[in-house]
Parts: sequence; C-alpha cells; structure tokens
Amino acid sequence: MARGSTRPTSRDVAQAAGVSQAAVSLVLGDKWRGRVSEPTAQRVRDAARRLGYRPNLAARNLRLGRTRTVLLVVPALTTEFFAEVYTGAARVAAQHGFGVVLYPSPEGVGPARDPFASAQAVADGVIASSMAADALTAIRGDQLPLVMLDSDPEGSLGAATVNLDITDGIRQVAEHLLALGHRRFLHLAADVPSWTFEIRARALAARLADTPGTTLRTARAPISVDGALAATETALAAPGPRPTALVCDDDKLAVGAYKAARRAGLRVPDDLSVTGLDDLGLATAIDPELTTVRLDAELFGERGMRALLAVMEGRTPEEGDIPVHLVVRGSTAPPPHD
Repeated sequence: MARGSTRPTSRDVAQAAGVSQAAVSLVLGDKWRGRVSEPTAQRVRDAARRLGYRPNLAARNLRLGRTRTVLLVVPALTTEFFAEVYTGAARVAAQHGFGVVLYPSPEGVGPARDPFASAQAVADGVIASSMAADALTAIRGDQLPLVMLDSDPEGSLGAATVNLDITDGIRQVAEHLLALGHRRFLHLAADVPSWTFEIRARALAARLADTPGTTLRTARAPISVDGALAATETALAAPGPRPTALVCDDDKLAVGAYKAARRAGLRVPDDLSVTGLDDLGLATAIDPELTTVRLDAELFGERGMRALLAVMEGRTPEEGDIPVHLVVRGSTAPPPHD
C-alpha cells in the first residue's frame, strides 16, 4: 500500500494482482468479460478482498468533464410529451454544464441503426423511458449511470427511477366517472408491453372493484388514432349492454374513440363519456374538449436529470412520485338513462 495512505487504492490492487489499473477498473466495474481472462479477473478480486479495497463509487461515477453529455432514450417521438421531457431535462442539464442528446427508438422498427457503437462513447449517463428498453440494451446504455423513467422501482435496470403518480391519476378518473353515475366501463388500453401501461390497467380494475355493480371490459389498440378507431368500433359493436364510459390510456387513443363513437351514431358525452391521459395539445383541439389527466412532462424531465446528477455524484436522488391531476372538460357527463 502507498505510504501514508489511509485506504487502499486501485493502484495498490493492480500491484498486488500484477495487472494494470485499467484491468482493475474493468474487473471491479464488472466490464471485464471478453477483455480480461477469468483467471486474471479472479486474481484482481482476490487482491481487492485481501487489501480491503472498496471502490469510490462517487469518484468512479462522477465522470464530469469527459463528455459532459447525457443521453435521453425515448420511444418514437409521436407526441409532444417526450419533447417536453427533453425540454425539462435539458434545462437542468444546462444549469450544470451538460448537454442532452435525444435518442429515439422508432416504434415497431427497433433502435435507430448504429449511430454509435455504445452509449459509453458519447455520454456520461443515461435517462431512459421504460418504453424504450430495447434501444437501451442495444446501445449498452445500462452500463452507464442510469435513471429510468416510467419504470417499476422493484425491477428497474437503473440506479434510480422517476415516476409520475399514474396510479393516482387513474384513481381520479375512475372516481370522477363513478360520481357521475357510470357503472359500465370500457378501458381502451395501449397495446404496448410497458410497466406504465400495466399499472393503468391494474389501478382502474382495482378502483372499480371497490364499487358494487360496475363492469369493466378491455380493448387493446396501438397508440394511433386509426388503431384506437378500429378497436373502439369493434368494442362498441360487441354483444351485451354498451359501455357508458370509455377510459383511454392516452389522449391520442381518445381521439380515435371520438371518431368511432360518431361513426356508431353516438354523441360524446351524451351517450358515451370519454377520458384521456397526458393532456396533450390535442386534448383542447377536439370537440368537446377532452377530460384528461395532466402530466407535467417538463417537470418529469427535470426530475429525471436531477436524479441522474445525484447518481453520478454518489448522492441519493429525490424520492416520491410526481403528482398528477384530472382536468375536467366537456367529454364527460352523467350516463344516459337506459
């Protein structure tokens, strides 16, 4: 050990194992496979254990000044939601001398084609939506300091997760519709394998189960107006009592539902109440204006960036989900009399 040192360093481990400091970094950072032999890796681990070496995580992760760039990995930019997430993240990043590079993963196509071999080549850290997890894996972004958005805290790839309180948003929607007198519900669910959409379904089913006499059917659709139109038309034409309230996972799905209702000769909200989620610009562009849950996308991006800075600096990120709230407009009303 170096004279006067109070704790062993990676240089001490390298000398004890007879390898370079770079090899120590690879092994202790668990990035050695294919670059360092297994016997050498074991020798490094044994030396570290013998010396009582513990890596300084803050120093290792605080790679400031290397690229001063953060990668924001998102699904296809089909709405303004992720553009606003970017705006919020970039605002906080700029205050700390960082830039943010946007990396979209086009839906149904997979990650953009090899813009670089690895996120590590261009970034100090990554913020990623759970909807773009495939792209994250493809660019090896999970090997950097990582914060996940809209992701299950129990099974997240990231060192931290930042979530909007979607469960509470759906609860607010359900309670609003129940208070109006609705008991027959149709859930127009986004056909996307993502935790953020799974919790919408769970929250809606759980809240309606608490009210006797309610029924809940589900129709799945891709997040597109045409997809929502087709799924809603099929659901409304199904046998049995017609639903009086349609809960949509996304404002874009609600637009398709409006079109389906009109094609079926139904009026919104007189015959069918419709709700969305996001409060995108189109929520007030349709008639009647859409009752929906407002998500603060810019704050979402800001919190994501602050959490990543905390991870890179070895601090504990801010905890707690970001509050959301229901905006009641003209698309909801009491159900028609049977």
